[in-house]
Amino acid sequence: MMMKRVLVAVALIVTLTPGCATSPLGRSQLILFPEAEMAQMGVGAFQEMQEQAPVLRDGKINRYVQCVASHVIRAMPGGNPADWEVLVFDGAEVNAFALPGRKIGVYRGLLKVAENQHQLAAVIGHEIAHVTAKHANERVSTQFVTESGLQVAQIAAGATTPVKQELFGLLGLGAQVGVLLPFNRKQESEADLMGLDLMADAGFDPRESVSLWRNMEKAGGQRPPDFLSTHPSSTGRITELDERMKSAMNRYNQARVAGRVPDCAR
Repeated sequence: MMMKRVLVAVALIVTLTPGCATSPLGRSQLILFPEAEMAQMGVGAFQEMQEQAPVLRDGKINRYVQCVASHVIRAMPGGNPADWEVLVFDGAEVNAFALPGRKIGVYRGLLKVAENQHQLAAVIGHEIAHVTAKHANERVSTQFVTESGLQVAQIAAGATTPVKQELFGLLGLGAQVGVLLPFNRKQESEADLMGLDLMADAGFDPRESVSLWRNMEKAGGQRPPDFLSTHPSSTGRITELDERMKSAMNRYNQARVAGRVPDCAR
């Protein structure tokens, strides 16, 4: 009975929600679910993540990550750090994620590759861009259309199954709870470019985004970091970042003139 009610509710949501949308960079998207529904999914996934992965309690590391995230969030239109929850997970994985519902997770291992505040801002800006561009909604909507919506119903019903893990992966969660599912190349490109602008608007040096991806490659060795395993090769994305760098540097210089000069101590 519960499952039937969930399926009916989801069907109504899809019926009442427009399907066609446009991303912040002008790309057509399939968006079926209200953002309030996506936020509920993201919050649920984040809570489950905390039950399965230890949260790092180190005060200095937390203050550092919170500092960088706060500057990036403030650079967003109407961005308020108090509206976002940012946690550091005590894992060696080189990874980070952001979820609908304004949740951000950073793994301790990422800080070995993101060598300074600017490179960490590049990662956080990239992940926030996935949320603001509604990439998770787009992926869940596509999955709903192709597989009759049962995945969405199961996550709402709280079933712990491989299907639920897959849906968490569609939301953008990493391997601890969700299956590692890469965003598609168009979504990745959007997150790269939007994240570049966002970090520059916050006063972080956008040139460090290129250094970050080179660090990722060096850290990979025979097996790439988790963050790279869910993202395309860095070669093409560095080219795209370089093509947008002049514009990003203008934004960065304007931010510095306006007094946005982050100083987040590691």
